[in-house]
This record gives sequence, C-alpha cells and structure tokens, in this order.
Amino acid sequence: MSDALVIIPTYNEKENIEAIIRATFNQKKEFHILIVDDNSPDGTSEIVTNLINEFPNQLFLEKRLGKNGLGTAYIHGFKWALAKKYEYIIEMDADFSHNPKDLVRLYDACHKDGADVSVGSRYVNNQVNVVNWDIKRLLLSYFASKYVRFITRIPLFDTTAGFVCWKRKVLETIVLDKIKFVGYAFQIEMKFKAWKHKFNIKEVSVVFTDRDLGTSKMSGNIISEALFGVIKMRFSKLPK
Repeated sequence: MSDALVIIPTYNEKENIEAIIRATFNQKKEFHILIVDDNSPDGTSEIVTNLINEFPNQLFLEKRLGKNGLGTAYIHGFKWALAKKYEYIIEMDADFSHNPKDLVRLYDACHKDGADVSVGSRYVNNQVNVVNWDIKRLLLSYFASKYVRFITRIPLFDTTAGFVCWKRKVLETIVLDKIKFVGYAFQIEMKFKAWKHKFNIKEVSVVFTDRDLGTSKMSGNIISEALFGVIKMRFSKLPK
C-alpha cells in the first residue's frame, strides 16, 4: 500500500493516458494512480480499464457521467483518496505538461521537508520555466499569477499551478463541498484557502512543457472565472 496517490483527471486523452500511467509507475517512489474520467468519447477509460489488469491495486478508475469541470473532478478524487486513507494526494495533468519525474520532488517537499502543500511552480522567483507555449499564452499565465498574488496577497509566485501535492490534513481541513470554482480558478481557491488556514506552502521549481498530443481544454470562460473570481474570493467571506 502506497501512502501517495496521484489523481489524473481526463477527458479525451487516449493519446497520452497509457504513457503517463507507465511513466508514473516507473518512478523510484511507489505511487498509486486514480484516473477520474469524464465519460471521454474517445475511449480513454477503456484504455485505463485494460491497464488495471496489469496494475491491480495500484491503478484505479472513477468514471463520471459528464464533463463537469476540472475542479469537480479533483474534488471527486480528493474525497476518494481521503476515504482510502492516503496521506499524500497529488494533482497531475495527463498530457505530460507535468513531468512525472518531478513527483518525487513534490512528495519529498511534504514528506521530508515539512511542507503541508507543495506546488510545482513555473515561476519561482519570477523565473519562467515554460516550454512550447506561444507568447500570448505565456504572458496570460504569468501575469494571471501576478494578478492573483496582488489581489489576494498570497505569497506564491505560481498561484494557478495544477501540479500540487497535498497532505491529507489539508484536504480534511478545507471544506471541499464549499469550493466554488470549477475551472482555472479552482487551483487558486484551493491554495488560497490552504494559506488562510496557515498551512505551510512550498514552491518547487519545475519545467512546464506544453502538450504534444491531444487538445488543450483551456477556454475563455475558464479564464474569465479566474480573473473575476479572485476578486470575489478576496473580498467576500467565503466558507473555509
């Protein structure tokens, strides 16, 4: 039984899913994987189901009925992980934008170095570690994090990062059913609430590489939620 679970939400990731699973299981530290699939029409879940026969008791699949947003997929995964008694729960994308080789570094930041939350950060100390993004997307992401830092006062360089390790106690403290945002802003809200609860958040420098295969799920509505949602989050008394 591993003490660490990697949650990978998927929607139409047939090009990447087997490779990301095998790469995660190929690390020196043993990780378990939970795939939360939003009823992908491309057969992603069928690929995972076949792999479960090869990796019993290490690879798990939760199929949802529809495409309901990144945040709700992670909340589903968090609740599953807490019920299964994992001590460390890690968020990771399926498309290799997050390097599985960095999983151990995020885990060690919490397990060995005393962090309650470790964030795989693209922008530590204002250094930009992003590969294959066009300049428009890079500037949008970089200044979005600066904007969130300015509005919320949270002392993080990469507030929108989606490569995160949580200690169990953090997810038990945050009331997951009260998380309001489902898209890009979900990552911001989770970090903000962890910080407001005075948990120790550590940024770990990683290189973010844009996907080679499949299609990005970014949209204008997701960006709008992040830009305007943080103002409401900062100045409203949201449930903890």
